[in-house]
Amino acid sequence: MKTKIAFLIILAFVLTAGGIRAFAQDPADTVEVGVVEHLDKIIPDGLSFRDENNKPVILKEMIKRPTILALIYFDCPGICPQILASISNVVKKLEMQLGKDYQIITVSFNELDTPDKALDKKNSFLDRKSRRYGQYWNYLTGDSTNIHALTNAIGFKFIHAGNDFIHPTCITILSPEGKITRYLYGTTYLPFDVKMALIEAQKGISRPTINRVLDFCFTYDPAGRRYSLAVTKVSATIIIFIAVIFFISLLVRSSRKRSKSKETSNPTKL
Repeated sequence: MKTKIAFLIILAFVLTAGGIRAFAQDPADTVEVGVVEHLDKIIPDGLSFRDENNKPVILKEMIKRPTILALIYFDCPGICPQILASISNVVKKLEMQLGKDYQIITVSFNELDTPDKALDKKNSFLDRKSRRYGQYWNYLTGDSTNIHALTNAIGFKFIHAGNDFIHPTCITILSPEGKITRYLYGTTYLPFDVKMALIEAQKGISRPTINRVLDFCFTYDPAGRRYSLAVTKVSATIIIFIAVIFFISLLVRSSRKRSKSKETSNPTKL
């Protein structure tokens, strides 16, 4: 009986863990919105964009040190500004110097965004302390061909939703050679996590992502123009787990009752 109970516990774990993976990390050919991690892949050569000063640039040639790459769009109603604000906050707290130890590149995945918008957005996230390092935090715009070549290389999947986009929330860390070494998810990034990711990128070390909870738990509501907790997905996983645990507890109770019944009907003779 103990073996059967152990098996059911393992089964419960597999079912719930498998359910989470099914929601959070679909096969690459079925993902519409999300991130399909391409660790160790190199950013393609020749991807052409324009920076915030309307100067044509080649993305690969811009990457000269460990790089934080943020894919956003400038008219995003709330999530993208949070990502940029978090990066700006990290710049202030990080025990590394922007321009010397690392650089930041923000790329809009909306082909309608312009260099003028890019410059406005850049100025809004550069404070007095970081403004002198502004040349090392570039904001790029480009056409749909180059944008999709980049997002496909990163594994960044997004779709149109009216005038907005449904998209994942993450930043990508690149080595000085343009190799993808790390993904950091969500809209808030801890200075320690970013520091370690940049140090690893300098060494060319890639690390798989352990925490992808935000990518699983949150969805975008175009009508409300906000991200909200995907209650149905989360509650379904919890319900399955509770149901399996309840079933196991019934089996345990039933087993104990049978054992007591046998002891009562067959008392030990002295």
